[in-house]
Amino acid sequence: MTARVLWRYLLVVFFGLAGVIHIVAPTAFLRITPGWVPWPDDVIFYTGVAEIFGAIGVLIPQTRRFAGVMLALYVVCVWPANIKHALDALDGWSGLPPSWWYHLPRQFLQPVIFWWALYVTHVTDWPFATATERGR
Repeated sequence: MTARVLWRYLLVVFFGLAGVIHIVAPTAFLRITPGWVPWPDDVIFYTGVAEIFGAIGVLIPQTRRFAGVMLALYVVCVWPANIKHALDALDGWSGLPPSWWYHLPRQFLQPVIFWWALYVTHVTDWPFATATERGR
């Protein structure tokens, strides 16, 4: 098994579990949902459904690339909730460290997760493509 395939399965577990948690325990996600999001209960539920379908899509070769793009876009869409979570946690509500030592690195992880979804689904080979592959 290649590293890319292993990371693909880890992505499936990551999004699959996150999706299930969104559906069965939405309260924590509701707390970090920005106030401008309409119908937050429904949005949290359907984001969980989207994560589960995205994870399943990554497993199917015919839908893998599409699922990777959709999961990457999903990461961008939920970034405002992660920003709100960081700002709220600094006020001490979440039980997480009220410090940027935890939340700032977490913000920088969002682009990594975005790339991860694209890389393991073969949407991009960056930065691991050889010079010959880049020239194609």
